[in-house]
Amino acid sequence: MFDCGGIGLEWTGHDGFRIIADDKIIYIDPFQLGSKHKKSNDADVIFISHNHFDHLSMEDLQKVLSKKTAIVAAQECVNQLKIISPAEIRGVAPGDKFNIHGIEVEVVPAYNTNKTFHPKRDDKVGFVFTMSELRIYHTGDTDEISEMINTNPDIALVPVSGTYVMTAEEAAHSVNEKIRPRKLAIPMHYGSIVGSEKDAAKFKELVKVCPVQILTRD
Repeated sequence: MFDCGGIGLEWTGHDGFRIIADDKIIYIDPFQLGSKHKKSNDADVIFISHNHFDHLSMEDLQKVLSKKTAIVAAQECVNQLKIISPAEIRGVAPGDKFNIHGIEVEVVPAYNTNKTFHPKRDDKVGFVFTMSELRIYHTGDTDEISEMINTNPDIALVPVSGTYVMTAEEAAHSVNEKIRPRKLAIPMHYGSIVGSEKDAAKFKELVKVCPVQILTRD
């Protein structure tokens, strides 16, 4: 687990993270979780950015879900999620702001600009949430978009693989010019379906505005 300002960050692979702070455990887009997380059932909150199988994985949700878990998901995911009966399902869209389990959440757009996998009209999302007084921005599956400039994060979790999302070069440009994290950027969306560690390394080489931490999959 990597510590940044009292926040514990684990990359679970692809776009997935397990984050611990303020006595809360959150998961983002759990997919192909390793044996460490099998039947852990420890999630306080699960964030799901959109309905593609590598982000909304019912099999992986069952590994981390408990009776206390709240799920925050793009509205397009809600009907599918109802069959697993978490404590709460909150369908969200870009622009939503709320508090859940003591975590301040802002929902932001995530979409493609030069490809068709994640159209803007679908209202797929990214998340900015605050833990231990730090703002964490998970971009979701996105290209570089104008709305990034308003996220104002301390930590940014950014896709780098290309094909469905930004390339490493595009992701670095987004971080340097729009996102500008105050503390840290972490690459994601590689090593599973598309992309490799070379993409993460290229991203790290090109980002100039903040440190970059390449995490080892847990």
